[in-house]
Order: sequence, then C-alpha cells, then structure tokens
Amino acid sequence: MVGLALLLMVLSLLALAFDLQVIWWLLKHILVGLAVALLIIFQPELRNVLARLGSTKMFSFSQSQKHEFLESFADTVKQLSKKRFGALFAIERSNILQEHLDTGVGLDALFSAEFVTTVFHPKTSLHDGGMIIAKNRIAGAGCVFPVSPRELADRSTGLRHRAAIGITEETDCVAVVVSEETGRISICIDGELERDIKREDFLDRMKEIFIPKEDTDEEDTEEQLAGEAIDLDRGDSDLVSH
Repeated sequence: MVGLALLLMVLSLLALAFDLQVIWWLLKHILVGLAVALLIIFQPELRNVLARLGSTKMFSFSQSQKHEFLESFADTVKQLSKKRFGALFAIERSNILQEHLDTGVGLDALFSAEFVTTVFHPKTSLHDGGMIIAKNRIAGAGCVFPVSPRELADRSTGLRHRAAIGITEETDCVAVVVSEETGRISICIDGELERDIKREDFLDRMKEIFIPKEDTDEEDTEEQLAGEAIDLDRGDSDLVSH
C-alpha cells in the first residue's frame, strides 16, 4: 500500500510540475480500476481484517467449564498420541470459522474421547481432515484448512502441521496437531508452531492459552477468602470481619 501510494504521488507531482496532461488524465481515469485491483491484490489481508472486526467472542465459558473441557481435550489428545492416530484440531476463539466449517461435515456434537478417537481412526472417511471445536462442542470434521504458503525452515513439516500454520495465520484460533508417524503433539498460535510438547505438559500449556493468569489469580483469591470465612465461623472468640 505504501509503495503504490508513493508511486501515485510521484506520478501526480511529475504530471503537475511538467504539465503532463496525458499522464494526469490517465491517473484520474484509472483510479477506479486501481481500486478494484487493490481489492484483488490484498484480498487475503482484507478478509482477515474483516473477519477479526466482525467476529464475536466464542470461547466465553465460566472457569469451571473451561477447566472441564480442557482436561477432557487434553486426555483425548494424549490417547490419540499413544495410539499414533494423526489428528488436527482448530479451537475457535474470537474469529468464527464458518468458512472453513463449510468445507467439511457439520456435526454439532458433544466433545468426547470416544467420538474423537472414532473420527480420527485411520480407516474412517473423516480422519484426513481437520476438526473444528466451538463452544466446547465439535462443530464439524473433515474440514479443509488453508496450507501456509510461506517457506519453513524445517522442510520435513507435514501437511497437517502446514495446515495448522495456515489456519492460525488467517484466524486467531488455536490449532493442535498429533503426528501420525511419531505421535508427537504440537500447538500452533498466530502461525507459530510449538512442536514436540510433552504429554504431561500439554494440559498446562492449554490452560496458559485459554485461561489468563489474572483469572486464575482471582479464582485462587476467592478460594482463599472462602477458606478464611470458614475459619472465622469456626472460631470461638469474637472477631471483626475483614
């Protein structure tokens, strides 16, 4: 955008300074075509901006619901890792993934380890695609995610991992990948891939992403205050409350 703006400014100044009427006439009449050209050239960027502006908050559960879902999700991913079932998840945050959901099979099902393991079994028809999770429910499976076009330092990066990078470059979702060859777990956020996450560390990492530290601190403070209130009730002497 800066380069095109500078080019138009230079051409306009030259046309005015040297009275280049033909160039000035051309500049005035190609602005409409230039506007259309800009929409085509910057279509991916514009779509990403509009998606972020027009999206609604999707992952707005209570703390207990978040904990319950993340623990169930982590256990499921660990089972897939042990069985070496290749899997690709995209968990919605602010951006709605309806465009990518339309490429697969809509489900709207409760999340469960048995259901997910069945979907990603190597002999099922949906195991090659990605699974989209919205509001702790399985919104769809067998979805096609955009593969990242950028060059990666590790050329051995598989298609699932490149798809995880691609969808997190276009949206703010969190992608989780289980390698079919090694069973290793990876997390992708904002196009950055965190590879080879240990199974015992996976749940903690997911909580860091979806449960901000200030929320955890507030929950701990509430539990502490509740404990102090119980101790005061049990006391024999008269005490002034906080």
